[in-house]
Amino acid sequence: MGIKENPGSTDLTLDATPEAFFFELVRNAVDRQRVKLQPETEFYVVKLLKRFIFSEALYSKSSDGSLQEQPLAFLYKEALEAEAHPEQKVLFQNVGDISLFKAGFFSESLSRANLDIKYYIGLGGSAYLNAAQRSEEKHFRSLFSELSDQFGKCVSILSEVSEATTATRTEQDVLRLFDLWNNTGSERVARTLSRTGIKVESLPNPGSPRKKQ
Repeated sequence: MGIKENPGSTDLTLDATPEAFFFELVRNAVDRQRVKLQPETEFYVVKLLKRFIFSEALYSKSSDGSLQEQPLAFLYKEALEAEAHPEQKVLFQNVGDISLFKAGFFSESLSRANLDIKYYIGLGGSAYLNAAQRSEEKHFRSLFSELSDQFGKCVSILSEVSEATTATRTEQDVLRLFDLWNNTGSERVARTLSRTGIKVESLPNPGSPRKKQ
């Protein structure tokens, strides 16, 4: 069982493909974290994982064929300056996708590199909101709006998927976990912190940050 798009249609359906692996992980994470998402949004996250599971998809090719990573701020600026709404929608969608994948799947690496996860959450949520506002189809307006509204929770879902697909670590990065909880309000991360001896129950739940336009 997996996910596919029907040609000429905005519908997403299940099919016998390797995407079933990611679908099961995402579905389990959604259930454990008690996150309410549209089925289409869950399917979209599965497709995002498949797209970016090979790191080359995160890069663009230069004129000499080498892979280069474009700064997200540059890609966001490029989307803002695009002339037509359809082009802007695709570019903002890409910024949202990259931000979500990096913030969720590589949150530990970002922390170790002293990169603020708030930057990815804020930029990604704003990018999806802009993609929604430039989508003609109601289906995609709803999808991107939810990705924007629930960006922090989607980051937490991808973080759990990352943990499930990564070899056992030698140590828990408690500071990374606290930073992730502080930016997403994830109950799953709070429980993980509790197991390390860090109690956050008495602290105000920060929840998801406000989205920006």
